[in-house]
Amino acid sequence: MKFDLNWQKYKWCAVTLIVFGQRKRAVEMFEDMLRDYPHDSYALGSLAHLKAELGDKTGAIQIYQRLVTQPDAPIYAWFNLGFLQQELEHPVDAEFSFRRALELNPKLDQAWYGLGLALIQQNRLEEAIVALERNTKLQPMSPYAWYQLARVHVDRQQPEEATKIIQHLKGFEPKFARQLERETGLNG
Repeated sequence: MKFDLNWQKYKWCAVTLIVFGQRKRAVEMFEDMLRDYPHDSYALGSLAHLKAELGDKTGAIQIYQRLVTQPDAPIYAWFNLGFLQQELEHPVDAEFSFRRALELNPKLDQAWYGLGLALIQQNRLEEAIVALERNTKLQPMSPYAWYQLARVHVDRQQPEEATKIIQHLKGFEPKFARQLERETGLNG
């Protein structure tokens, strides 16, 4: 398909529209492209991304769901699908999507984080701890999983574990540490 001139025309027109800030017109271009190439992963992924960016998260989910049924579905499609599902508070669906992304790449740190959030939404805190700890091992300097991990320990009545995390965060992200101290009443 790379050498199909019609496909190339669609792609470059859509990219040009995006460069010039014409995202709604780019959506139309990708929709036209999908009429001629209904299973094109590039068009599906780009269209889903644009729909999410323009605020149509439900539409983006529908497009990502089409994309993940493709035999060559990229890992990012599962991750982005999970992210949108989690954001729209569909934690069971998000969990499935993040787990699928992790089957394809167990080192995808953001998928571990997303899985942790989906599990928190389902009040499955022990499992959330495991997912968040995997994220912190893969991304030790990112404060987000550490923050969520501390919150989960507080919810599980484990203030000593949360205090350890606050102390750890003070070493590289003092703003997050102070925020946790304010929110939890703990001193790290």
